[in-house]
Parts: sequence; C-alpha cells; structure tokens
Amino acid sequence: MMRILVTGKNGQVDTALQIEGERLGLEIVRIGRPDVDLSKPETIETAVREIRPEVIISSAAYTAVDKAESEPELAQAVNGDAPGVLARLAAELDIPILHLSTDCVFSGDKDEPYTELDTPAPISVYGRTKLSGEEQVRAATDNHVILRISWVYSSLGSNFVKMMLHLSETRGEVTVVADQLGCPTYAPEAARAVLAIAQQVVIDPDPTIRGTFHLAGEGEATRADFAKAIFKGAGARGHKPVHVNPIATADYPTAAKRPLNARLNSDKLDEVFGLRLEPWQDSLDVCLDELIITGR
Repeated sequence: MMRILVTGKNGQVDTALQIEGERLGLEIVRIGRPDVDLSKPETIETAVREIRPEVIISSAAYTAVDKAESEPELAQAVNGDAPGVLARLAAELDIPILHLSTDCVFSGDKDEPYTELDTPAPISVYGRTKLSGEEQVRAATDNHVILRISWVYSSLGSNFVKMMLHLSETRGEVTVVADQLGCPTYAPEAARAVLAIAQQVVIDPDPTIRGTFHLAGEGEATRADFAKAIFKGAGARGHKPVHVNPIATADYPTAAKRPLNARLNSDKLDEVFGLRLEPWQDSLDVCLDELIITGR
C-alpha cells in the first residue's frame, strides 16, 4: 500500500484526498494543526521523518486572501516557506513532492486562459506567497509536480457554492461580481487527478512528467454566472429562486485584489497525463446533489 503524506486537515482538497485515497486503497497520512504547524518548520521535519512517506502532497495553505494583506509574514511562512521545507525533505528522502498552487500567481491582465508558459505576476499578498512556495519547491528538488488550481468548490469546507446556498436561505437577491472569470474546479475531481499523478511519479522517473501543470475544471464562468448556475440548480432541487445582481469588481472593494482573469488552460495536463476534469456544470450538479439531496 502506497503511503502518501498530505498536509492539511481542514481544507477541501486535503479532505477530498483522504476520501478518494481510501477508496483507492492508498494510505493517506494527513498532518496539520495542532500536531504540525506549517509556520514552524521544525514540526514539519519531525512529522515527515516519522511518517517516511513514498510521496508528499503539499496541499495545505493560508487561504484567507483578504486577511493575508494584514498578515504577510504568517502567509509567507505557510504558503512560501513550508513548501520549501517539505521539498527539501523530499529531496533528502529521494521521493517526489506534489505542490498545489493557485491561479492567483497571475495578474489577470491576459485576455486568454493562462498557460504554464505565462510569467506569474501576482497582485496580492496571497498570490505572492503562493508564488514563493512554487519557487522554493523548484529550487529544492527537480522531482516535483506543481499543480495550479482555480476556484475550488465542493460539499466540504468553506467555498463559493456553500456561501451562495447559505445566502439564499435569507435573501431573494444577491450581488455578485460579473467581471472576474475563472474555471470552477470540483475538489473531489481534482483530488482524484492529484492522486493519479502521485502514483505515476512514484513509479516513473521520467522527467517529462515533472514540472508545472494547470489543473482546473473544464469550461469557464464569471462569478455571477457561477452564482446563477448554483441558484438554478438549487431551484431544481426545491430551493426558492434567487436573483443575481451583477456588479463590477471596482464596485465591490476588498482588501486584496483578485485577478479579473483567473482562467487556467489545462491542455498540458491532458497531453502529459491524459487527465482532464469534467465540465464544471456537470460537477456542480454532483456537488448540489451532495449538499441538498443527500445532505453531505
């Protein structure tokens, strides 16, 4: 049984990795608070050496995008330095590391979806610290796979879908920005792809299956379009109708800037690994069934 160390105990993707890993018969060992604090490198090193995994999946992150603007040192420790520590340990143990990153490493100024060849230019503390994590992983070991993910949602944890459903309980209208574009990505699907890659890089030393890849749901949407689809799907499952009032990002100020274009082109992932996620509309249906029909 392959032993996989996963950082994070409360996130959407790390939880999905646990669930999907168990279905595949993999041994998933998750580390996180209170036992392991990613802002304290010494706790990371002790845990990794004790677990002695065959591959590391660095999925935990400081994801409070707006709060990061006032806590840059903590965000850097968790998003930037901790992945570097994990990658150095992976190099020492001669094992691969998969590191999960974000569309927020880009500025959002490009008119087309971003590819792996585009130059990162983050516009927030969160984006800059996540880019630092990528850079530290690359510097520590060539035996790495960096996976940038966009707009994660699921029936697990906190996310846009659950926030919209929560708002719909008390409101008949919600205001959502309509000029931010992205690729909604269903966490369980992303987790299955990550685990497939993890198993492949453990047994195959081929350098062409290392490097940076984009892993995002098929298709694109604005935040407002995504919200409309959520409410339409919820309405088909018995929820009351909710009207979406679209506004510009400029009219909805936040502490951290978001890239207006967060779309990721995932063609390289398909070409190298034969992996492509489902259209986000189909995955959203699955997620809504879990949240509304089965009550997960």
